[in-house]
Amino acid sequence: MKKEQVVNCQFSVWYPLFKKHTIKSLILPIPQNVIDYLFDDGTLVVSGSENNSSQTQTNNSDSDEEDVQWTDDETTTAVTAPEFPEFKIRVQEAINVLGGRVFPKLNWSAPRDANWIALNSSLQCQSLCDIFLLFKSSDFITHDLTQPFLHCSDDSPDPTINYELVLRKWSELIPGAEFRCFVKENKIIAISQRDYTQHYQHIAKQEDSISSAILEFFRDHIQYQFPDEDFVLDVYRDSSGRVWLIDFNPFGEVTDSFLFTWEELTSGKNLTANQTQEDTALQEGPAFRYTTSEVTVQPSPCLSYRIPRDFLDLTTGEDAYKLIDFLKLKKGQQEEEESDEEGEGP
Repeated sequence: MKKEQVVNCQFSVWYPLFKKHTIKSLILPIPQNVIDYLFDDGTLVVSGSENNSSQTQTNNSDSDEEDVQWTDDETTTAVTAPEFPEFKIRVQEAINVLGGRVFPKLNWSAPRDANWIALNSSLQCQSLCDIFLLFKSSDFITHDLTQPFLHCSDDSPDPTINYELVLRKWSELIPGAEFRCFVKENKIIAISQRDYTQHYQHIAKQEDSISSAILEFFRDHIQYQFPDEDFVLDVYRDSSGRVWLIDFNPFGEVTDSFLFTWEELTSGKNLTANQTQEDTALQEGPAFRYTTSEVTVQPSPCLSYRIPRDFLDLTTGEDAYKLIDFLKLKKGQQEEEESDEEGEGP
């Protein structure tokens, strides 16, 4: 995978070429002060809210039955979120143009790993505040900002990236109708069900028609028109059978291969559909894989983003030093408790 391939998969590069075949979207350049805010790894204080620009700890006068003493300092420090009034106005205008509800992303990624933090557990946004909450909670967005050329094989200097906020008109897409296509030398070599964590019975019944519709769409609208000959294509087939373009991704390990492995995709070996051995021998066209039964359902890979990374390392044993520190902390707490009990006496 080359850095040029990653650059070509930026939304603002491909959208003008294929806008007739995808969801209506608007692209806004992100000011440097907003990028700095997204980079800030301090306490999460969300900017862009309608009510105020600071968050303070206040007690309701009707609920003073339990008075908790948080600090000995009599002064209360307000944590103030930076404000971006001009950018906020442009974003809200764009959201209104797109019907009041949008799906946000950066140049490449959407914050799919952060939907758990939203009140409705959805990526649907109606304000800059909603967008900031998702973006500042997403490792996918952090990857776009810090390591967009991870896994690239060339040693050339990293291209300059102008970061952009992409707002897509909100559409209620059925997960079972989304598919990822792997294109090598301008030919689709494999198709995978995107939401492989669920079993959708209609996919097996409509396998031939789904594959045919995707191949026809690719041949008529995508093939030889994208800047690269190797890339990954996400599509959606609606209830009428029409196929829509959703996104482009680089052909490489930085992109999720879903029901395939990158070794299979790059080498072409064992690139077969999930069929019986007899059917495999007769396979023509791209390999088409999907979840065939409830037994093969897998957990969502995004679930690991819903807990702190330290907790994940502790439970899996990936970081022994964190476990040692944790045990030392628990031992110290236990010794303090025993000391307090002895000090109290009878």
